[in-house]
Amino acid sequence: MSDLFSDLKQKIVHKNKRIVFPEGLDERILTAANKLGEEELLKPVLIGNKDKIAQKAKEMETELENVEIIDPTRYDKMDKMVQSFVKRRNGKVTEEDARRILQDENYFGTMLVYLSEADGLVSGAAHSTADTVRPALQIIKTKQGIKKTSGVFIMIRGEEKYVFADCAINIAPDSQDLAEIALASADTAALFDVDPRVAMLSFSTKGSAKSEETSKVAEAVNIARANNPSLVLDGEFQFDAAFVPSVAAKKAPDSDIKGDANVFIFPGLEAGNIGYKIAQRLGNFEAVGPVLQGLNRPVNDLSRGCSAEDVYKLAIITATQSLESSE
Repeated sequence: MSDLFSDLKQKIVHKNKRIVFPEGLDERILTAANKLGEEELLKPVLIGNKDKIAQKAKEMETELENVEIIDPTRYDKMDKMVQSFVKRRNGKVTEEDARRILQDENYFGTMLVYLSEADGLVSGAAHSTADTVRPALQIIKTKQGIKKTSGVFIMIRGEEKYVFADCAINIAPDSQDLAEIALASADTAALFDVDPRVAMLSFSTKGSAKSEETSKVAEAVNIARANNPSLVLDGEFQFDAAFVPSVAAKKAPDSDIKGDANVFIFPGLEAGNIGYKIAQRLGNFEAVGPVLQGLNRPVNDLSRGCSAEDVYKLAIITATQSLESSE
């Protein structure tokens, strides 16, 4: 396991963080929950029928040590949860609607996080991204000043660590969106012990090409700087100008980024998704994520093709994020 996760484990151990797993019958979830519980890194909370989960674990010959199971159909605080959900949805649902909706494991699990009965949520092994993100946006909502959540990957290769965003959520971000993604990504980078140096990427460097696309990125730089003047952030950059010192010296000699960027903000989801997969497959980087950012409490989305190890790692990340949200 990389040094990143060794460091994160040290941060969360003995913090008694409770992480919700709505997909309690998924074998990968059960395997990861058992490992997390055995290592006492956090308290896994599985959602589902207790008898069915116990039977599944028995079939897998998996012990559920230090794991809690909550069945929404028998939850003794459901009345309080229903009232809180109706209030949070601001009259958009009736009490009857709320009782029905909260039988959905993702909504139920998200409400546990909202009500501080848990510290974070990991889902997506058997659900779509929308199924995971929609309850989070409706209930937990984004932090003040942030309109949209976004998804980053922590790219790891040996001692190298970089943050790529947005690679998961926003298809065509505008200038304001890109600025928000940049600022949130800088915070995420710091959480993982990366001193953020943020490059806003394009196919142009400092006006070498003019188009709506390049102007969008240049405007995002201005917005982000206005919101956080102390952050080392610049653009627009071609990737080589942001990453290679000799190219940076030629293309952007006056920039604070000297080919030493470590947080890369892509201009759209196409570029971000393609970019991280190229680094992963051709560059042999480990791509950890997507880590969702911008929410008031941590909720993270697994790939449906994930492994038990992916679940384990994302739970550790989620617990780490919760340290920040609880400060």
